[in-house]
Parts: sequence; C-alpha cells; structure tokens
Amino acid sequence: MVNEKSSFNRKIVDRLEENAQLMTTIARSGTEDIEAIIKAIVFAIRACGKVVLCGNGGSAADAQHIAAELIGRFKLERQAFPAIALTTNSSILTAIGNDYGYDRVFARQVEAIVDEKDIVIGITTSGNSPNVLEALKTAKTKGAKTIAFTGDNASGIAGVADFILNVPSNSTPRIQEAHITIGHIVCELVEQELSKGCFPKEKND
Repeated sequence: MVNEKSSFNRKIVDRLEENAQLMTTIARSGTEDIEAIIKAIVFAIRACGKVVLCGNGGSAADAQHIAAELIGRFKLERQAFPAIALTTNSSILTAIGNDYGYDRVFARQVEAIVDEKDIVIGITTSGNSPNVLEALKTAKTKGAKTIAFTGDNASGIAGVADFILNVPSNSTPRIQEAHITIGHIVCELVEQELSKGCFPKEKND
C-alpha cells in the first residue's frame, strides 16, 4: 500500500512539474503572441465586432468557456462582450454534419454569421483539425481576422491564421491546460482594456 501511494504521488508530481515547466517556457518566449491576440480582440470588439470560437472535444469546452467569460464577466462588472461558441447547438451541428460532412460543421456557421469586423478563434491541439481549418479558411474569405490556439505542430494551420498561439508541447493534456490558462489571461486583459471606457455603448433611438 505504501508503494502504491508512492507511485501515485510520483506521477502526480511529475504531471504538475511538467505543466509548470511548460508555463515557464511560454512565459519566457510566448508572451508577444499572446499580447498580439489580446490587442486583436480588443480592436475587433471596439469596432463592434464579435469573437467566434470553435474546437473539438476538450477544445470545444475551451471555446465555450472563453465565450462565457467574455459574455458574462471575468473579474469586473462591465458591459457584456459579444462572443459565440459554434459548438453548442446540436441541431445545427448534426444537420450540417449530415448534409455537408463533419469538416463543414463550423465553416457553414462562419459563412452565416461572420463578417469583416469579427475575430474567429480556432482551437486545435494538433493544428490539423479539418473542421477548424475550414472554419478559419472561410473566415478569411469573409474578411475576418483569424486566431489559432494550437500545439507544437502548427504546420496545418500556418497560412490560415493571422495570429498563432503555438504551445511548445506534443502532449494533448498539457496543451489543453496551457490553452485555458492563456484563455483566462486573454479574457482578463481584454476585460481590463475594454473597461477603460472605450467600448461603444448601445444607442437608444
């Protein structure tokens, strides 16, 4: 029993240390990319655009999480920021998947609701999720800015994303942990910047 507990404890420590080392690496070399993403989102919302997010599996959960933080609040009481996760409507997803194929489940929605003022964020740990790539490609044809949250292999997404957050890891769990940590940082700093009084208020006719 002692050995079993010790084995679990070592694995727990290993995973936590692996996460900490990855975060340290990003802190030393990835902050400029994060800052560029924050500025792009702030610019889009100030221009009355919206943030549109998509991803699969755990990345779908991250897309919904980030959208919730923007629409609700992160830390500050403020006006809601427009954000949509394309992963939540099962009728839309199954209809498009059935009629057009799963690769089009996000792109078809982008085609319907995105314009040139918007930001489209695709989250894919592999950097090669076909439906995320199609969404970003479609967004670019609409004139929207595109952002990719990915892992160490960004070859598939380079060229379809204007901004790439490349987490330097090949471990899906570690990449996902980094994505939501950075997502929180983005939401916090976007909120702080837009709460300075530069966000356009709704007009009463």
